[in-house]
Amino acid sequence: MSINRPRRLRSTEYLRDLVRENQLTINDLIYPIFVVEGINQKQEIQSMPGQYRYSIDRLNEVISLVEEAGVKSILIFGISNTKDEEGTSSFDDNSIVCQAIKKIKSLNNKLFIITDVCVCAYTSHGHCGILNGNDIDNDKSLKVLANMALAHAKAGADMVAPSAMMDNQVEAIRNILDNNGFSSLPIMGYSAKFYSSWYGPFREAANSAPSFGNRATYQMDIANSNEALREVELDIEQGADIVMVKPGILYLDIIKSIADNYNIPIAVYNVSGEYAALKAAGANGWLNEKEAMLEMLMAFKRAGAKLIITYFALEAAKYLNK
Repeated sequence: MSINRPRRLRSTEYLRDLVRENQLTINDLIYPIFVVEGINQKQEIQSMPGQYRYSIDRLNEVISLVEEAGVKSILIFGISNTKDEEGTSSFDDNSIVCQAIKKIKSLNNKLFIITDVCVCAYTSHGHCGILNGNDIDNDKSLKVLANMALAHAKAGADMVAPSAMMDNQVEAIRNILDNNGFSSLPIMGYSAKFYSSWYGPFREAANSAPSFGNRATYQMDIANSNEALREVELDIEQGADIVMVKPGILYLDIIKSIADNYNIPIAVYNVSGEYAALKAAGANGWLNEKEAMLEMLMAFKRAGAKLIITYFALEAAKYLNK
């Protein structure tokens, strides 16, 4: 009788690489960049060690780092000084994001630019939609989000990513893009975005915390998984080309369920709280930061994600290059 010995295929590094079921590559990584108004600004984000907000005139510094690492895609978040009740600066053709797109294209026209489409950094109240009293007016919000996406497309964005979790936001954006000559521009929907406690450092980074209440009426309940599949299916029906799960490491089951049920590329957002927690653990010697980072990123791939939005992108790329 033959003896099964799975360890035979673990005996050398070559054999382990040969039979490895999932691969993590630089092509999987998307690096988020925060852009602020002003001149000569490189502002450290205290809760996210190694991450900064850049003004337009200093974007060359971070784009050089992206190029050096070999990362091919970035996700832009704009932080506006001009805020009002309806986030009108979000869809200005000279908005901070539109300026950033044009600047980055002039620095490196091969870099794939994705833009976040949400008004929380442009509204005086910090919510992701337009208010009617203290409630979100979903359909009024759709018009602003659609106009914002169109402004980004005109500025040269390669993909738009609506994150407000408004019902039918993908359809509204798909329609306005198609009607204005951008039918080839893809949409990456923040399809399963949960109402999570792991976004805290991002809200500091983007100055986007709501001034009252919370986002539980539009972001998903952390207890729900079937609802995530419904949200994904709706985004696919409305024209999403890629769907996203956010946060990442605590929602691997959601990624796996989507991968098992839909034939569509899946992105995952390895969020600010996940980054900050691992950075703190590494700094205190509680974890080997490099090994824990790569294990976490591999977990996303193993669950079924094709794309990983992560603040670790530049660090991970250096290790992958080696």
